[in-house]
Amino acid sequence: MNPSEIFKGKFVSSPETIKEKLQHIKAFIFDWDGVFTNGVKYSDGTSMFSEIDSMGINLLRFNHYLKSNGEMAATAIITGEQNKTGFHFAQREHLNDVYYRVKHKETALQHFCYENNLKPSEVLFVFDDVLDFSAAKICGLRMMVAHSCNTLLIDYAIKNNLVDYVSFHSGANGAIREITEVAMHLSGLFEETITQRSTFTNDYQTYFAKRNELPTGFYTVLNNQITEQVPQ
Repeated sequence: MNPSEIFKGKFVSSPETIKEKLQHIKAFIFDWDGVFTNGVKYSDGTSMFSEIDSMGINLLRFNHYLKSNGEMAATAIITGEQNKTGFHFAQREHLNDVYYRVKHKETALQHFCYENNLKPSEVLFVFDDVLDFSAAKICGLRMMVAHSCNTLLIDYAIKNNLVDYVSFHSGANGAIREITEVAMHLSGLFEETITQRSTFTNDYQTYFAKRNELPTGFYTVLNNQITEQVPQ
């Protein structure tokens, strides 16, 4: 079946083009506010996330592990603010890095790539707003989370070649899970990924053990430089 008939989001780049780009992806980076969440946050820096999205990210990482013969994808959150819930999520899910209070996200992306021996063209970036455009501009694959309130911004991203796929669902309403399923479907091995996860095969157990060995690093901007610093 044509991917455009399966998924309700907008394929800005053709499914065939996205499939080709996925062959080169080695890392997954996510914005936090508006991607994991609907953008609402409490004064103490807490918000929320969905376990449905969480499972999607884990399945995407396992999918990459299977199709790359045991290679672990590098993962990160890059956020312009301090998000206590995001910190908890990243540590629980053993993401490689969190970059917080970084206003110029291209700087964080370049640092992440340097630390993980990657090129920006090898990164899939999930984002939703104007602060993310500097990073989206240079990433290999760009997935934008749509909100019903920002039609003009989405049009801007499309016109300026900043996005390959725009989600149908919004942040906190399954957008990440939608995007991970698009990526898994187009990269191949979707059914094998689901079957192995659901039956807890040896391959999945090996992947999960490797995933859970990964420490999470924390970085922010101090004196105009990306600096490793655990948030207080």
